Amino acid sequence: MKILGISAFYHDSAAAITDNGKVLAAAQEERFTRKKHDPGFPTNAVKYCLDFTGFTIDELDAIVFYDKPLLKFERLLETYYGFSPKGLQSFIMSIPVWLREKMFLKRVIHEELHNVMEYDKKKMKLLFPEHHLSHAASAYYPSNFEEAAILTLDGVGEWATASICYGKGKDIEIMKELHFPHSLGLLYSAFTYFLGFRVNSGEYKLMGLAPYGNPKSENLKRFKEIIKRDLVDIKEDGSIWLNQEYFNYAAGLRMVKDDKWEKLFGFPTRTPDQKLEQHHCDLGLAIQQITEDVVFLMAEEAKRLTGSDNLCMAGGVALNCVANGKLLERGTFKNVFIQPAAGDAGGALGAALAANYLYFKQDRHTNGQMDDMDGSYLGPEFSNMEVEHTAKRYKAKYTKFENFDKLAEKVAQLIDEGNVIGWVQGRMEFGPRALGARSIIGDARNKEMQKKLNLKIKYRESFRPFAPSVLAEDSKQYFNLDAVSPYMLLVAPIADERKAELPANYHELPLMERLYINRSDLPAITHIDFSARVQSVHKETNPRYYKLIEKFKERTGYGVIVNTSFNVRGEPIVCTPDDSYRCFMRTEMDYLVVGDYLFEKTEQPAWDKKDNWQEEFTLD
Repeated sequence: MKILGISAFYHDSAAAITDNGKVLAAAQEERFTRKKHDPGFPTNAVKYCLDFTGFTIDELDAIVFYDKPLLKFERLLETYYGFSPKGLQSFIMSIPVWLREKMFLKRVIHEELHNVMEYDKKKMKLLFPEHHLSHAASAYYPSNFEEAAILTLDGVGEWATASICYGKGKDIEIMKELHFPHSLGLLYSAFTYFLGFRVNSGEYKLMGLAPYGNPKSENLKRFKEIIKRDLVDIKEDGSIWLNQEYFNYAAGLRMVKDDKWEKLFGFPTRTPDQKLEQHHCDLGLAIQQITEDVVFLMAEEAKRLTGSDNLCMAGGVALNCVANGKLLERGTFKNVFIQPAAGDAGGALGAALAANYLYFKQDRHTNGQMDDMDGSYLGPEFSNMEVEHTAKRYKAKYTKFENFDKLAEKVAQLIDEGNVIGWVQGRMEFGPRALGARSIIGDARNKEMQKKLNLKIKYRESFRPFAPSVLAEDSKQYFNLDAVSPYMLLVAPIADERKAELPANYHELPLMERLYINRSDLPAITHIDFSARVQSVHKETNPRYYKLIEKFKERTGYGVIVNTSFNVRGEPIVCTPDDSYRCFMRTEMDYLVVGDYLFEKTEQPAWDKKDNWQEEFTLD
C-alpha cells in the first residue's frame, strides 16, 4: 500500500509517504519555501516525497489528510455560538477563510495536487482520520512496541486536546479524550504569549527560560497557587478545566485577557523586546512545573487504563523534553518512545500510517531495531555535483576530501581549536530538531561557546541553551539517563562527577550573572539547573556524524560535542547546499562542511552586506 500523508492549513505543513507501513520519505514545507512554520499546502514536500520514491500520484492507494475539517468547523461554530456575542471580530475574520478553503478541502487538495502532476482524481481515494488519531498513529506505528499506551497532547485538533489510546498489533483504540476549550497545550501557549514569546513557535523558549526561575523563591510558590486557584483545575486523572474568564483564545484574537492576568500576577504582558526579569523566570518555572504535574497524572491514567509497560507520545506538548525526561525518570512506564516530529508536521506521517493499518487493515510487524524512523533522516540529500554547482554560483573556495576519515579528523581538530562549524550531511531531518544532518557544531568544553553561538551565530536570546550530541555508548559517562535519546527529546541531569560547585548565593544572583557561571566540565551544554537536552548518536542511523564525534573523542577524550540547528533566528533549518552557504556567510561561523567539501570563512569572497537575513526572516 503506497500512501501519501498531508498536514496543512494551520502550521508546520508537511508531507510523508509510506509503502506497506515503511516510512520512505517525509519533510516539512518550511524547509523548501524558507517560511518558518509555513501553513500552506505542502506542494514542495509532496514533490520531494514523490521524486524520492519514484511514485506517481496515480500509483498511490490513498492520499490522507491529517484531520477532519468538517468536524473542526463544527467546533468553530459551536464555540462562537457558546461565547456570543463575544468574538464577533474573530468570527468575521475566520469564517470566510473556512468557507472559501477548508469547507471545500477535497477540491483544494485536488487542485493543489494537479500543480504537482496530472492524475485521475476519479480513481484517487481521499481519507480524513481525526487529528489526535493521526498523532497517535505517528507515535505508535513507528515504535518497536508490540503493544503500548499512547498519550497525545497538543493545543486542539477538532474537539480533542488530549487523548489516551491503546495500541496493540495493527489496531489503535481511543480510550479517553479531553475536549476544547480545556487544553494543556493552550494553557502553556497562554503563558508563552504572556511572557513575550510567539504562540506556536516560542513554547520551547518558555521551556528554556523556566530553569532560570528560583526554585526556592516565594514568587514561585505564589504563582503556582494563583495558577491552580484561578486558571486551571487539575483532576486526579490529569484532565483539566480552564477558567475561560481569564482566556481569550476560544472566541478572541489573543490568548489571554491581558488586564486580568496583570491583576493576577502583578505585572503586565511582556513585549518581545522587554528585558527579562526574575519574575518572568519564576512564572515560567511555575507553569513548567504545573505542566509536568499534569503530564505525570495523564501518564498514570494511561497506565491504569492500559496496563502497558510501554508508552508512545505525540502532539506538540510531547516536544517538552524536560517533562519527558522527568516522566521517564519516574518509571511509570519501562519504555517510552516519542515521535520526533511530534507536532502537526508529524500528523502527515501519522495520517498515512493510520490509513495503512486501520483503513486498509495491513498487518504490522516490528523490526527488532530501536524504531522505524531511521533516525528521522527522511528528507532530501544532495550530490557532490550540486555542492560544486553552489560553489560555482558564489565563486566559493573549498577543499574536497576523498577520504571521509581525513575530513572527520580535520573537523575534529577545528572543533578542538574553538571553531564553529556548519555541518550538512546526508538526508535532512524530519521534525524540529537538528540531529547531525543540518547542524551547527562546536566544543562542549569551551566556556565561551554558548555565548558565541547565541550572539554571533544564531543571533538570539543569550539565555537559550544548547544540546549535546554524545556517542550512544558513552552517554552514561556524562548524563544521568538510563535510555537512548536519538531524537533530542529527553532532558537529563549532568552526571554528578562533572558538576562544578556553585556560589552559596547562586539563586539570588542576577539572571545574566548566573548564566555565565561555570557549572560543569561541559559548560556549553550544561543548563542553569545542571540539565542537558541529550542526543545519543548511533552508528546505525548516522555513521558520518558518529565518526566525527569518534574522531573528536580520539583527539580530546570527550565523546560529546555541541549541536544546534543550522539556521539563524527566525529562519527554518537549512535544506540545500545553497541555503547552507548563504547562512554560513551571513553569520560568524568559521567553517562549513557540506558532504565531502570543507569551506573556510577567511577564504571566501566578500559577502554582500545588503543581503540581510533580518529582512528576509521574521524574528520568532
